[in-house]
Amino acid sequence: MTTLTIWSDFACPYCYIGETRLNKAIEQLGLTDDIVINYRAFELDPSAPKEVVTTTPERFAMKYRLSLDDAKRQIEEISSLGRELGIDFNYATTQYSNTRDAHRLMKLAENEYNRETVEKLNELLFKAYFVENLVLSNHDVLLAKAVEAGIDEARAREVLESGQFDDDVRLDEREAAMRGVRGVPYMVFNGHFAVPGAMSIEGFKSALQRELKMQAEDDKKLEEATTERPHQCGPDGCKLL
Repeated sequence: MTTLTIWSDFACPYCYIGETRLNKAIEQLGLTDDIVINYRAFELDPSAPKEVVTTTPERFAMKYRLSLDDAKRQIEEISSLGRELGIDFNYATTQYSNTRDAHRLMKLAENEYNRETVEKLNELLFKAYFVENLVLSNHDVLLAKAVEAGIDEARAREVLESGQFDDDVRLDEREAAMRGVRGVPYMVFNGHFAVPGAMSIEGFKSALQRELKMQAEDDKKLEEATTERPHQCGPDGCKLL
């Protein structure tokens, strides 16, 4: 059994794209029952407001010092990567807000529900942000997604209205900091072989095949699984590594 630990944020376009590519690679290799994915929280902007105060093109233009038209073009290029995977990716109209409560909800699923529920909630939260353009800091939105994933509504409401699992989120982020993680997605195979960024489906297939073949070998050999330059998002923005 191979374990993948993934640090990501629901407001990170390359996280959604990368995890979708990874899942397709796993499916194409027939490894669905042989891979266990552990999700870890990573807030791109822990200080993000709970209310939406700007549009994504405006925020993108300010962050990267672009004109609004150039920002829109780059956002569309990222969206097109999602659409190639069959996702109705609407990055330009996302409602940017704080994602801490969404991560806490994931911790509830991980601690009290089965793998299927966890994976379903993870997908629903990404879809809520990038496809439906919902506000992920809104508790009504989060409750609806929790129920859709199979989580008890009263329990989800209890968590959202309290500080439960906040320490778990912070622990994930401290572990990421200790590993030197500065951008997501960041994936670790079996606790040692790291893949920073959203590789292609073929890139992920190569990494998975290499990992399965060389699990007993040292980190240096495992890191040779790919020479591809993946995409990643960090507090300072998104880039090609």
